Amino acid sequence: MSWHARLWLAFDRRDDSTRLVCNSHEGPLRVQKMLYPEGDAVCHAIILHPPGGIAGGDALNLCAELRSGAQVLMTTPGSGKWYKANGRPASQQMHFRLAPDAMLEWLPQESQYFRDCDARTGLRVELDGDAHYAGWEIACLGRRASGETFDQGRVQGKTELWRGGRRLFLDQILLQAGGGLQHSLAGLAGMPVHGSFVICAGPVPEALLEQCRAVLRAVTPARAALSAMPELLIIRYVGWHASEARACFDQIRRLLRPWYAQREYCRPRIWNT
Repeated sequence: MSWHARLWLAFDRRDDSTRLVCNSHEGPLRVQKMLYPEGDAVCHAIILHPPGGIAGGDALNLCAELRSGAQVLMTTPGSGKWYKANGRPASQQMHFRLAPDAMLEWLPQESQYFRDCDARTGLRVELDGDAHYAGWEIACLGRRASGETFDQGRVQGKTELWRGGRRLFLDQILLQAGGGLQHSLAGLAGMPVHGSFVICAGPVPEALLEQCRAVLRAVTPARAALSAMPELLIIRYVGWHASEARACFDQIRRLLRPWYAQREYCRPRIWNT
């Protein structure tokens, strides 16, 4: 038996409050809870997949629309697990649409790819006007704590950011276990964890970039670096621990959130459980 699930959400700004105004779902994919630790203006939404993992044949689809002025932080209660494929690929597709003056933070916990998985992921973010987006993806190959290496399996992913019908960013990966990308120095160099943190909010002030570089220089023996462009900031991590990748990205977020969201740093409560 495989799971086919769809979740469609819409958030709107009403007076000074961001509210979930549409919640449509099929199958085991839900929004668990709405939290407001920062006050009514920012809605923290917890996305939950009750089966706890994605197996061969499963297909998940998450769509979210943020209407003008809405401010949303979405995260997950735990790591996403991709199980053995048993000859059938599994997929997770996400599509976020942001109206002018909207702001979305997509901060899921790490994805853990088990040996023999066949995972296919996609993320498309469409921004209109001056909408802002900050989101990360962290991948962990195998289960080091159990002595399992990622010597069989496949991970295929695609991330796109668009603004006003113009593509700003395209990131694709096709990682075949045991292949050159996994083991070459130009790729993952044999390290099991990689991640990216993308912020789309315009040019980052130079003083903030210097503070971010200082954070990344402290990440060792892992490798981390940033690329600053007029409309995008991209932070990359390759290393040994998913917890280190998330801590690194969250330090960057602590520095930059007052700039891209006009709000002080706030840690999602679900991460403490």
